[in-house]
Amino acid sequence: MADADRCDACGEPVTDALARTVRLTVDRSQIDSQRLCPECFAAWIDRYETEMQHEAASTVVSEDDELIVD
Repeated sequence: MADADRCDACGEPVTDALARTVRLTVDRSQIDSQRLCPECFAAWIDRYETEMQHEAASTVVSEDDELIVD
């Protein structure tokens, strides 16, 4: 099996039907792309949710701050 048929996280073989691709883009430019098996994708989602909840809890916005969403 070719490397393209393997999970980028664990290296286990994965079929196209089961693989998920996670892409990180900044200002419409792709920074990173990972092809993940279902187990690694689930772990990635859990880690993302945990980090985003922690970051949101530690972010304080005052009335004087301006929020810009692009």
